[in-house]
Amino acid sequence: MASVCPDTPCSCDCFVSVPPASAIPAVIFAKNSDRPRDEVQEVVFVPAGAHAAGTRLQCTYIEVEQVSKTYAVILSRPAWLWGAEMGANEHGVCIGNEAVWTKEPVGEGEALLGMDLLRLALERGSTAQEALHVITGLLERYGQGGSCREDSEPFCYHNTFLLADRTEAWVLETAGRLWAAQRIQAGARNISNQLSIGTDISAEHPELRSHAQAQGWWGGHGSFDFCQVFSLTQQPVRMEAAKARFRAGRELLQRQQGAITAEGMMNILRNKESGICMDSGGFRTTASMVSVLPRDPMQPCVHFLTATPDPSRSVFKPFIFEVGAAQVPQVLSPTFGAQDPVKTIPRFKTQVDRRHPLYRGHQVALGLMENEQERGQQLRQKQRDLEQEGLEVVQRLLTSQQAPPPQELGGLFQAFVEKESQAYT
Repeated sequence: MASVCPDTPCSCDCFVSVPPASAIPAVIFAKNSDRPRDEVQEVVFVPAGAHAAGTRLQCTYIEVEQVSKTYAVILSRPAWLWGAEMGANEHGVCIGNEAVWTKEPVGEGEALLGMDLLRLALERGSTAQEALHVITGLLERYGQGGSCREDSEPFCYHNTFLLADRTEAWVLETAGRLWAAQRIQAGARNISNQLSIGTDISAEHPELRSHAQAQGWWGGHGSFDFCQVFSLTQQPVRMEAAKARFRAGRELLQRQQGAITAEGMMNILRNKESGICMDSGGFRTTASMVSVLPRDPMQPCVHFLTATPDPSRSVFKPFIFEVGAAQVPQVLSPTFGAQDPVKTIPRFKTQVDRRHPLYRGHQVALGLMENEQERGQQLRQKQRDLEQEGLEVVQRLLTSQQAPPPQELGGLFQAFVEKESQAYT
């Protein structure tokens, strides 16, 4: 069984604001993806698709049955795997996942990664609740497992998820094939690498309580607290640190209750003091995402993605599912076919350079920010100005002021990626 050692990196933070916590009539979703320091995260657009009966789908490690129809998705994902750390679909469903360890053992056997489950749910779920059912159904059939980093030393975990759409959010927390879910219909909520659902359970695996009772974790009478029953008695150091981040994130949300905006969420993701903006040894925030999901179905959902590490020195760029939306080559990593270390057996015995063009330019910019004060300040100001330009475009769009034509909206992300790339050259 794979275990988590005290210095093993295992942090992420997800946030959601559901009216009346939001400043506008919209659900606002956010996530920092904290991963191994040198791991590259790419932004991938996958169009909607129709699939023949009996089609098989290759995920990171295993195949699953394909469905007849899949939705268009935008994904922020570690470039070596099939799934994603966070993303959205054409129906305004957003999902982020987190690593978690519970009393249920984590095996090294290859199954679906939590990141695979996330992508499958986005491709198949038209609402947050429907996406949740996709995940729990696949968990029951295929299970979750396999190494979650590009390294010959296995690093395995179970997953929690934050799912959101235009009307509500769900927290889904798993322990092997077992799970509990909490519905969020108002207010703000965050998750941070630990179980957080107590007695307020909206849905659960049918064998959740009987299994806990059989293991001697719950007496079978009185209230059932999922977090208390399934959390490890002795928490690894990293999970203790996650508790502090969870409390800090909750406090940052509470300070903005009733006034939470996309920009406010970006500021939370940039908060270094709390550890939410991670930069610790071999670990850092490798990509970030903020989404605005208006209650009005006539208004488009807007998804801001960085495609680069450290949100405090990155640009959140707007993506909209509209006519002309397509893959942006500057944020797509190179591929290595059958020779990719994730596909050769044994896996991960060699390393490849997965840096995409924007990542390379951003690396140079980070070096200047750290080593050349004047030039670095100029670059950081260019980043701020570019991000503000994107926020203003979205503000005009959501207030019906000078809305660009659909073709321009579909190419918005491409345009901002190109502007950022030019700033670095």
